[in-house]
Amino acid sequence: MIQAWSLTQPEWTCKIDEGPAGIAYARWSPDSRHILTTSEFQLRLTVWSLLNTACVHVQWPKHGSKGVSFTQDGKFAAICTRRDCKDYINLLSCHTWEIMGTFAVDTLDLADIEWSPDDSAIVIWDSPLEYKVLIYSPDGRCLFKYQAYESGLGVKTVSWSSCGQFLAVGSYDQMLRVLNHLTWKTFAEFMHLSTVRAPCCAAVFKEVDEPLQLDMSELCLDDDFMQGHSDAPEGHFRVRYEVMEVPITLPSQKPPADKPNPKQGIGILSWSNDSQYICTRNDSMPTVLWIWDIRHLELAAILVQKDPIRAAAWDPTCTRLVLCTGSSHIYMWTPSGAYCVSNPLPQFSVTDLKWNSDGSCLLLKDKESFCCAAIPPLEESSEYSSDE
Repeated sequence: MIQAWSLTQPEWTCKIDEGPAGIAYARWSPDSRHILTTSEFQLRLTVWSLLNTACVHVQWPKHGSKGVSFTQDGKFAAICTRRDCKDYINLLSCHTWEIMGTFAVDTLDLADIEWSPDDSAIVIWDSPLEYKVLIYSPDGRCLFKYQAYESGLGVKTVSWSSCGQFLAVGSYDQMLRVLNHLTWKTFAEFMHLSTVRAPCCAAVFKEVDEPLQLDMSELCLDDDFMQGHSDAPEGHFRVRYEVMEVPITLPSQKPPADKPNPKQGIGILSWSNDSQYICTRNDSMPTVLWIWDIRHLELAAILVQKDPIRAAAWDPTCTRLVLCTGSSHIYMWTPSGAYCVSNPLPQFSVTDLKWNSDGSCLLLKDKESFCCAAIPPLEESSEYSSDE
């Protein structure tokens, strides 16, 4: 069952029940007037209207939570389907939800799809067993085929820059490659090494626990109080970042060779709003977040966390990155520095996060609850430290 609420009209609610087909995933349409659900076993994708009871079905969607992308203007949707052992792209109008066109794509097992920010091209990529990144025009012409290597597991993550001029590809070989939109050639390759050595201009921030020093010399406590609190934890801690010097060896783990879906390669890949920075996480180093400067083609910063990084998201209005690790803290990075923010809610572990469109609010998610955090705008001249 899907439930929806209105933030401006609390009395308005909505419930969607797919019945025996079940619901594997749900997403909003760009106009916030429709909800798209995918049934169990990818039998169909359904578009539900919140204005009336109308619904539209698309048969045989390729994936449950992936394989759907919208244009920036919200007028068209590209939906991946599979029939007769072949992958297809269906282009739908988001006004009438009619299929405007369908074309087959040259993939063995299509993994995902994403429109370019200028809506002029569509990128699709194959499963990890076949390294293949394909650029298509909306009319179905293949503009370019990219293959970095043949042997070994292939593409893991793909992301357009917000300006539409760059396409970043993260692979299982633990490398990040960036292509330009004019010739579709690679102009930058970044390696994620377990040891960072000089010369390196990147700032390395490591999360540490710092005990709070409380001066209790002037407090007079009776014996009953001391006996009653003798089992209390010794001291309190606060979390902060400590700037490390290079060379530094980053915590890493080698995935077992006899198990499928190895935890290696670029699992998180995201562009900043100005297309100057990319943040990545190499899954064989799950506690480390890398921030790359595309303007200078160099490593800008490394964040070393205590726990594996769950999610990272850029502020849509400024160069500010927020990440979470499943702890009660959220962590922020700007070109001025990095800092830790404590969550005041008790027993709330931040496992995922997402910005709203204007960057004024941050959605923080726990396993069974969520909250909205108001984030103050970032001043261009502001300086942050790990103590704030």
